[in-house]
Amino acid sequence: MQITDVRVRKIAKEGKMKAIVSVTLDDEFVIHDIKVIEGDKGLFIAMPSKKTSDGEYRDIAHPINSSTRESIQKIILDSYEKALELPDEG
Repeated sequence: MQITDVRVRKIAKEGKMKAIVSVTLDDEFVIHDIKVIEGDKGLFIAMPSKKTSDGEYRDIAHPINSSTRESIQKIILDSYEKALELPDEG
């Protein structure tokens, strides 16, 4: 599995959420609404989720193992850092 495209939409408002990202896998499958969040220990990603009837959030799609999550997170955060260097689209 290869990430073949990353699209970053920066969030202009103040707050912990910094961007919404879509990734394409193998030019065949896309995952939308991955969030880039500023946490106490730096930036991290949150996979797409939905709120359950008991008020908790559950991931809709997510990596099965930590090495895959780390790989996806690194690619997304690298793309986010590059997007910060680009002027905002107006």
